[in-house]
Amino acid sequence: MKLKFKYASKTSSDIWFESTWFSRKETMIHVDDLMKTGRVIDLEIIDEMENSWTRKEFIKLDKELDKEPENIVVYFDGGFDKEHALSGIGIVVYYEKGDERFRIRKNEKLEELENNNEAEYAALHNAILLLEEIGVKHAPCTIKGDSQVVLKQLEGEWPCFDEGLNRWLDRIEVLIDRLKLNVTVDVLSRNDNKEADKLANQALSGKEVHSHKRIE
Repeated sequence: MKLKFKYASKTSSDIWFESTWFSRKETMIHVDDLMKTGRVIDLEIIDEMENSWTRKEFIKLDKELDKEPENIVVYFDGGFDKEHALSGIGIVVYYEKGDERFRIRKNEKLEELENNNEAEYAALHNAILLLEEIGVKHAPCTIKGDSQVVLKQLEGEWPCFDEGLNRWLDRIEVLIDRLKLNVTVDVLSRNDNKEADKLANQALSGKEVHSHKRIE
């Protein structure tokens, strides 16, 4: 969140200030500190989606947001077994709800995919579907993976000429738009994507994983 407000100076000039970003849980601390000065007027509370609220509106919203997932980070990976024409996908989602933190780990074996890039796209598509299942909407979301192709194409930095991959990309973009996600991508090294990579390999070996638990 960030704050934008007008400061009632001793001159006739209107002086506007805008803060840096901070976590939602700090919002009312900063707001109340500013209001104690007696010189703050027209205060707005703004989120990363550029939505804004008054102090009164935010107090009500804050209670509702405690019931919804936030601070969402998604890891995904896809693997392809060319010999058996099978794919494995791995997904890890971290998020917070209120004062609690959660992790979802999920994998799946898929058939009828043609290559590793398609497996990576399928993993990301299923990861966004998983966000929809847990009720993520109108939220910032960081997506991390080691597929530079998928993430650069998702950002629009690289063109996608493959018809099959374009269909996956279209489906993913429709989902992101439907959930109104503000997506940031982060291309990782394979070594930094070990958790999702392990899940994808476990799927290929026939070991199914699907866990959803609170973490310390």
